[in-house]
Parts: sequence; structure tokens; C-alpha cells
Amino acid sequence: MSDADLVHELKRQSAVAAADLIEDGMVVGLGTGSTAALFVEELGQRVRDGLQIVGIPTSKATEAQALSLGISLVSFETHPVIDLTVDGADEVERGTLNLIKGLGGALLREKIVAASSRRMVVVADDRKIVDHLGEHVLLPVEVVPFGWESTAHRLGQMGARVEPRHGRDGKLFVTDGGNLTLDCSFGVVTDPAALEERLKLITGVVDSGLFINRADEAIIAGRDGVIRLTKS
Repeated sequence: MSDADLVHELKRQSAVAAADLIEDGMVVGLGTGSTAALFVEELGQRVRDGLQIVGIPTSKATEAQALSLGISLVSFETHPVIDLTVDGADEVERGTLNLIKGLGGALLREKIVAASSRRMVVVADDRKIVDHLGEHVLLPVEVVPFGWESTAHRLGQMGARVEPRHGRDGKLFVTDGGNLTLDCSFGVVTDPAALEERLKLITGVVDSGLFINRADEAIIAGRDGVIRLTKS
């Protein structure tokens, strides 16, 4: 098995374990990203087998996938509280389960869904586990398009190396919410809660990919099997 095939299989194992948590009648938050997509795929199969749930997607891509699989979707207008959200992560901090998310471009909607959930479960392979956030990935920051260069400058004054994200067409990447994404390197983040608060104070910042005290459990797949992590 190639390394890519192994990673895919580990992601699938994590997704299947998360699908086992879904019960009839649940309102389910449907995450975005490669592992979350495998969860949605598994959920679609279970819906075809008779599972009765409704979902709220975190992105247009997830919405399209869920509809193609026959998963019924609802909105916050009729279902303001979500029973369980299953989503991926770019980094999961050991012990706290604090996260960096947003490399898939859906961090704002993902955070809205997470904040509206009674419970959030993260699915990932064991490469995503870190001792401190920022060890391996950049921190996405979603910003309004107007004056984004000024917003980027202020992020730089905080000590970040800032790069605007571009799409495959070479143009600035636009989120589902119509905003832009600035990928920031702050180095290893020793106090993510404090950094999140500082970012919120910058005019022009919509939100960041720091998910602090959002996840209740992480289902992590590795070569030795699937483990479940909770906050220590």
C-alpha cells in the first residue's frame, strides 16, 4: 500500500468510527475537507440503509456532496441547535483538543456550525496531532475584501508572515461567505486563546482558524488502530 493509500485508509477508518455515533433523529453538522468528506460519504450510505437524520453543511462543496448522497439538509432557521458536528482539522493539540482549521477554505461556516453544536467530534489521521498549534501548518485568517492589504499589514505588525491565498486560477481565493483568506505564520502558538482574542480586535478580520474549546472528542486513526482523545 502506498503512503497516499495508507493515509486515505486511515482517514476512512476515522470517518467510519465517527459515523457510528450518529443516531436516528439527529441534526448533524457536516464538516468540510478530505476526512469530513469520507464521513459524509459513509453517512450517505447509512441514510440509504434507513438512518433518518438531517444535516447542516459547512460549505457549498459539502452541501453538494450531501445532496448527491440523498442526505436531507436543513437550515438554522428551523434547526438552530445541532446535536453533533463531525469535522476534520489541520492540527489537533494534544491534551486541549484546540484546533487549527480552515486550510480547506470554510473556517467561518465551520466555526458557526461548531458554536451551534451540543457536541463536536474531530476526525483525522495521526499526522494531525501536535504538542502545540502552529508546528506544521499556517493559520488561516478570514478577512473582508475591502482594505485587506491594510488588514494584512496589521497582522504583520503582530509578528506574522502573511500570504494572501490564491485559487487555482491564480486569483485571490474567495470563501463561500465572499471573504478572503490570509494564511499567517505565527510560529508555534503557546497561548492560542490569547492569540484568538488579539486577532478579533483587528478591524477587517472576520474570524480565524483557531478553534479554542470547540472540540469534545477527536477520533484519530493510525497504523495501530483508531483511538479516541478527550481533553485532559
